[in-house]
Amino acid sequence: MLTNRRNFIFRVSIVINIAVLLYAAMHLSGSNPPGVEWVPITVDGSERSAEMRLVRDDVRNDTEMRTAESSVRSFEESTSQKTPSTMPTTNKTASSTASIADIEKTMKSQDTSSDADLPIETLLDIVDENALSDATLARLRTLLSCNDKDFLPEYLQRGEFWVLKNYVRADHGTILCHETITYTTHAGFEFLDNVLPLVERWMAPVSLAIHAPGADLMPTVNSIRYLRDCSGNDLIRQFVTFHVFFSNKHIPSNIPNPNSFLTTAYNCTVSAPFSNVNVSATYKKQKGLLYPVNVARNIARDAALTHYVLASDIELYPSPNLVPRFLNMIARNANPLNNSINPRIFPISIFEVDAKVQVPSTKTELQAMLANKTAIPFHKYVCPDCHNIPEGQHWMKATETSQMDVFHVGKRQKKFVHWEPIFIGTHQDPHYDDRLSWEGKKDKMTQGYILCVQNYDFMILNNAFLTHKPGIKHYVKDAKRDQIAAKQTSFVNKVIMPEIKKLFGTRPGCAL
Repeated sequence: MLTNRRNFIFRVSIVINIAVLLYAAMHLSGSNPPGVEWVPITVDGSERSAEMRLVRDDVRNDTEMRTAESSVRSFEESTSQKTPSTMPTTNKTASSTASIADIEKTMKSQDTSSDADLPIETLLDIVDENALSDATLARLRTLLSCNDKDFLPEYLQRGEFWVLKNYVRADHGTILCHETITYTTHAGFEFLDNVLPLVERWMAPVSLAIHAPGADLMPTVNSIRYLRDCSGNDLIRQFVTFHVFFSNKHIPSNIPNPNSFLTTAYNCTVSAPFSNVNVSATYKKQKGLLYPVNVARNIARDAALTHYVLASDIELYPSPNLVPRFLNMIARNANPLNNSINPRIFPISIFEVDAKVQVPSTKTELQAMLANKTAIPFHKYVCPDCHNIPEGQHWMKATETSQMDVFHVGKRQKKFVHWEPIFIGTHQDPHYDDRLSWEGKKDKMTQGYILCVQNYDFMILNNAFLTHKPGIKHYVKDAKRDQIAAKQTSFVNKVIMPEIKKLFGTRPGCAL
């Protein structure tokens, strides 16, 4: 009897040792935590395909666990065959049977309590949604796997336009592609009063393309100097990079060298060159030039140093802390980010406010203004379908949360088929068509159509929003502009759309 008990104890000790060895081998066999692997979101060969998502492979974990359990049982069976025993199998005590089961339960509990099952927020140590920790930045570097870009001045040609890229550079110096987001925008010099309020809310890099044909270049240069020297703080110097462009038919007679004029402080006692501008006296207006809005958008976007860009208009002011909150969301990589298979963009809700009120800083403030009618959805009285966002009514009623997340994943189809979203995207998203002007209207529609055909997911953000410079807009009939719009619509239908269909194909439900 004593011999049988010794044999049994010997067998159990061997099983325990084998179980420990198997468990250790499982956890030392790879550099990643068990159940965690990085896999590409898209496979189009572009930079976007380098974005990664964190997934938990429950099936693989279950398979590995069953393999380990099977190994223990197989070893027990083989040991019982090789080790003589005088105790019949039917005479095993309940306690001895429970010992083997306890070993298996212990293995399961140890495996399921690995780091892979800890919340990603814990792993990233996100304690402040309005800041980016070193751990978060490291995770973003791995997730995005993007390429850093140089930050040098350059003269380029874009169709008929000469582009002075990085004409006046921000003082931020080198920026790594993963560490922030660039607000890319455009203007004529008469709209540059919007730069300071925009930057004060964005607090991150801004890439600004300015259309400066002919004699409009000098007030443009003086406006840049005024903004950098006379704004009362260093935010514009720190964050804003100015690009200048003009048609080859309207090259300025003199192009000042930034290396010269930036060494002399601007006279801040005079009025800002962009204040109270007589638009009819500008070179652009006198020559009857159209505003090449999409050329400007593309110049600003292409010059951005970061992986993520927010291509927007200069009169749209972002909600504060949008940049760190968005990047923390990306780093957390929670659902639906970690299971998306389609290309994606992140549309932002847009609003207008009364001319007599301040722009809201939080969604809670915005909701109060919507309730008292001092705020309305963007272009409600101009083109409501252009900015009618899926689940927009629910978005406006939903309570503000402590962190940024995806509120709803929509498509540009059905009642939203004419949606012109403004969104955070990447350099791999479709460009705007350079041939379309602002005066011709619907200048973003062709891009929207391509996004639809390529089956983009429109991941609407829950707390982020843009607010137009105060003042509610109403539709005003403009016969001259209507003529230009009619010509542009005809050009889109007869020329651009056939091109797009040949290049990108079609998809049911997609339309301009």
